Amino acid sequence: MKRVITVGGLHGTGKSSVADAIAKRFNLRRMSAGVIFRQLAKERELTLEEFSRVAEGNEDIDRLIDDKLREEAKKGNAVIDGQLAAWMAGDNADLKILLIASVENRIRRISERDGTEFEYARRETITREGSEKARYLEYYGVDVSDHSIYDLIINTDKYDLDDVVKIVFTAIEEYFDKSDK
Repeated sequence: MKRVITVGGLHGTGKSSVADAIAKRFNLRRMSAGVIFRQLAKERELTLEEFSRVAEGNEDIDRLIDDKLREEAKKGNAVIDGQLAAWMAGDNADLKILLIASVENRIRRISERDGTEFEYARRETITREGSEKARYLEYYGVDVSDHSIYDLIINTDKYDLDDVVKIVFTAIEEYFDKSDK
């Protein structure tokens, strides 16, 4: 078994926090589509909203990120987070986890994380997610609102981060225990 876990979800659902905890607990390498996207935006001195507009007209940006996710999944021993992580990892993923949350909670989390005004975070996030949804459908035929690919779905509105991590750890441990036998 390659031990590849994907964590998907829209922005602000807790993907990075949960993936960080998984990587630490199970000694897995860590790869994040969001971190790559933010680094690319920063290198170009653009906001995420501005960089999303650039990405709309440049398929190479998404392909670069997604190819990196595929490569890391093939190597194994990794936790990979991103909206398309489960699709990009494909059969290399042992367990595909989806985190969901209400728009209001997601925007609040993003606003707090980034130190921005709520309305700015709302506008930037809604614009970015609309752009991404259209691009993913066009480039890969992937509808991110289709959750059928996932093995475990957790509503992060219902639990705090510690509880979400406990649920995820239990699922991973059970899966690995059964797979190792």
